[in-house]
Amino acid sequence: MGISFVSNIVLARLLTPEDYGCIGMLMIFILVANTFIDGGFGSALIQKKEPTQEDYSTIFYWNLFLSIVLYALLFFISPLIASFYGLPLLSSVLRVQGLVLILNSLSIIQQNRLRKQLLFKKLSVVSIVSALLSLGITIYLAYMGWGVWALVAQQLLMSLFNALLYWIVGKWAPSFVFSKQSFKELFGFGGYILSSNLINTLCNNVQGLLIGKFFSPAIMGLYAQARKLEEVASTSFSSVVDQVSYPVLAAVQNDKPTMISTLKNLIVSLAYICFPMMFLLVLVADSLIILLYSSNWIECVPYFRILCFAGIAVCLQNVNYYAIAAIGKSRKLFKWTLIKRITGLFLIICGFFCFGVEGLLWGVVMSSYVIYIANACLVSKYVGYRLIQQFKDLFPIILLAVISVLPAYLFKFIKLYWLIEMVVMVFIYIFSYLIMSYLCHVKSFDVMKAMLRFVFQRLKKW
Repeated sequence: MGISFVSNIVLARLLTPEDYGCIGMLMIFILVANTFIDGGFGSALIQKKEPTQEDYSTIFYWNLFLSIVLYALLFFISPLIASFYGLPLLSSVLRVQGLVLILNSLSIIQQNRLRKQLLFKKLSVVSIVSALLSLGITIYLAYMGWGVWALVAQQLLMSLFNALLYWIVGKWAPSFVFSKQSFKELFGFGGYILSSNLINTLCNNVQGLLIGKFFSPAIMGLYAQARKLEEVASTSFSSVVDQVSYPVLAAVQNDKPTMISTLKNLIVSLAYICFPMMFLLVLVADSLIILLYSSNWIECVPYFRILCFAGIAVCLQNVNYYAIAAIGKSRKLFKWTLIKRITGLFLIICGFFCFGVEGLLWGVVMSSYVIYIANACLVSKYVGYRLIQQFKDLFPIILLAVISVLPAYLFKFIKLYWLIEMVVMVFIYIFSYLIMSYLCHVKSFDVMKAMLRFVFQRLKKW
């Protein structure tokens, strides 16, 4: 995450909002195709107690075959997509960018095998090395004036290095076998996960489609950059937890008390970190954007602030979602994904056509809370972690996060240089949040202290 964050800062100073806008317009097509390729089979392999070599090999060949088919489809329809946006350049960009589909298909099984075995150290090594190598080359290309092609190269290089390293680190190779029985069995669970993931992917990116169609590439670039920065605090941290939570919850799916206790600790700990971060980002948004990306990006501040309010709900969506997936309720997930996403899509489209880009983003905010509440209701019904209890556990955290804004915000009335003002406000906010957590005996504060103590002990041993 740190490498990605630094990458975004450096490249934003070398590239333009138009460059990011071109990539942002095409992301929905790449993401949907990637969702098809995994097809929910990765989740099915993790959820299955003891997947066999035959299972892994079958899905590997299916992923590879489907990626080639989807790439060919994108290759031939790329002129139509470029015509839809009114930018001929997008046809060439998509034809090159689409190669990530084939590269990604080569490493999906290796990655899921490591997740299944909880070998997250190996996963981390691959992610960090791939990110560093691709970042170094991309910065050079951006400096040499490659523009949007530098961003395309970054995606291709990241996928290429991931594929190579997963084959080396994962120490797995497919057998020459394709089992119809394995495919059918895994699709019974994975098919519903695929359908749910497709709907989620489409609805998560429909705002980019609308902005790209009705506004300029520059506006699309501002939105894309605001979303990237917001996701550092919401999606990135929660995705780290999701990587661990799904296989862990799947392993204790038959022990409800342990599952409820584990899920509660995951949700509360994640909220304790993400909630204050989102409020703090809203507070210092303007200064932060100037500091990280320069004043050229100041127009994305309103978009960023609105998305931060959505991030409060987004950070908890997947933990609840994967708890239901872990107990095998993929059909229920699909049904409720359809309901909540149709509701969310209605809110987004209404907001867009009534109030423009900012209305669309407020629709995203409302949609995020609808999705979180729906997922939490499913957890309440099928896992036993009651909705009212989850709200009670989260209420002290969000209350402290809101109250901590007040002393920091009051400092805004003392006119200082913008950078000094931001640093002081961040310090006051964090200090207030931690002090009140200590005085109010918030359980999450004790959990965080224990985690930090453990980390420092490990560092001493190294």
